[in-house]
Amino acid sequence: MRILFIGYGKTSTRVAKQLFQQGHQITTISQSSKTDAYATHLIQDVHQLDLDHLEPVDWVYVLLSPSQSTVQGYQQTYVDSVQPIVNALKQHPLQRIVVVSSTRVYGENAGERIDDESALQPVDEQGKLLWKMEQLYQQAFPQQCIVIRPTGIYGTSVARMIKLAESTKTYANMHWSNRIHIDDLARFLAHLLHVEHPEPSYIVTNNQPVPLHEVIQWFQRQLNLSELVVESQKKTGKRIYATRMPETGFQLEHEDCFGDYAELLKVE
Repeated sequence: MRILFIGYGKTSTRVAKQLFQQGHQITTISQSSKTDAYATHLIQDVHQLDLDHLEPVDWVYVLLSPSQSTVQGYQQTYVDSVQPIVNALKQHPLQRIVVVSSTRVYGENAGERIDDESALQPVDEQGKLLWKMEQLYQQAFPQQCIVIRPTGIYGTSVARMIKLAESTKTYANMHWSNRIHIDDLARFLAHLLHVEHPEPSYIVTNNQPVPLHEVIQWFQRQLNLSELVVESQKKTGKRIYATRMPETGFQLEHEDCFGDYAELLKVE
């Protein structure tokens, strides 16, 4: 099968390697040169995408990320790129197009339980733009589009968490947070290739929401730092569960984020 990656970062690299090892032909699009020997790399701007000279593409993964998390950055990266990508893919016999979005499209912020059947109610502009991107792809590829909504991705570094541990003395409230190990996300994206009747969308998370202050406190204990004080029992954030993902037969390898964090601390 000929598989195209539009956007080629840490997650795409992991997925591409797995699919190459399964015997698929991999092509990638990014704005900088890449050196992975198992893929053909093309340097292009997605806003001027040209796929006319590619052999027919069977399967596409779209994994884009803005250089800045501003409204303008989201508009340009996620929404303004849709039509050029759709136009470039028109002549290709796509079986599926997998679009990686975010659980930001669920706008709840009072500790609510969210799963794959929950309604989309984004409350901030970035969440609304992600939802608009999803809708545009679903309209362009109503039968082929699969939307993936990962929670917070971890597994490559704990530098940010160390900084939080060092700088956080108090925490305003009980803020629920959710995570997925980058290797599990990549494995599920590759697994989709073998799902005969996929759902239109999937939440991808480890199904273990944790108050963020507890994660920071854990790091503070490991680093022998003073533990933060929680100022209020008010609940914010959301508790997210992937209900469709397990139905595909997929099993997580990284359910215990603290065990993973401990391993990362050894090498940080």
